[in-house]
Amino acid sequence: MHKYNNHRLITFVVILLVFFPMLLPAKDLTAGVNDNQRHFILRLESGPVWQGRNDVKIPNDRNGTRYSLTDLVGNGPYPAGRFYFTWRINNKHGLRLLLAPLSYTSSGTFDSPVSFAGQNFSPDRSVDATYKFNSFRLTYHYKYYHSEQWRWWIGFTAKIRDAKIKLEQENISSEKTDLGFVPLLHLRGEYHPGEKYWILFDMDALAGGPGRAEDATIQLGYNLNDNWSISAGYRTVEGGADVEEVYTFAWLHYIVASVNFSF
Repeated sequence: MHKYNNHRLITFVVILLVFFPMLLPAKDLTAGVNDNQRHFILRLESGPVWQGRNDVKIPNDRNGTRYSLTDLVGNGPYPAGRFYFTWRINNKHGLRLLLAPLSYTSSGTFDSPVSFAGQNFSPDRSVDATYKFNSFRLTYHYKYYHSEQWRWWIGFTAKIRDAKIKLEQENISSEKTDLGFVPLLHLRGEYHPGEKYWILFDMDALAGGPGRAEDATIQLGYNLNDNWSISAGYRTVEGGADVEEVYTFAWLHYIVASVNFSF
């Protein structure tokens, strides 16, 4: 029931955001489309990340033990960062490249025996845990709404996931790696109440079947001049998979600050 409710909530939010511009006054739908944006945008985002949830069971059968990395090593925070390069091909179409590495190694102890990826780990003895979840994405987006204050884009994202979970205890070591492709839907919105300030909403997400993935942020931005701007806000990344081979679900929370350069 919990998974079903999550999928239903995510679907509702996506539908609401996609169709929200259609609820605005009709005159805005025919507003001018030249917003004088530059062709290229570089964006560097960084800040601490906390793991609110990080549950693992590998293999996902009687031979594996479900455990929590959050309980093992704590919530964090851990350093994180990402880099964006956006090419606005024209006023309607654009491409965006994202590099988002994330990894940490920390220590803790289990309260009970754990079987992970073919090895058994004892309780009350120190365990080194490594978690890696690197994300590389290419996004195409199309601007389907533009008014004096609002801009909305919709598109799709091709994501390459490079993940690893590793446990080490004295002379015992076991790990599970995963390199795979994930297709995602993309939605981006900007609200410009004035010349200097703006609010950004940006999301890549897809839910259904045995897994789901969501990466969403809301940030308040400020234009320093024609080329430079800064922003800060909150980002959440949630998702995982429940299949025969693995059970992994994580929910990460970021406080982020960004520097943007357009040219």
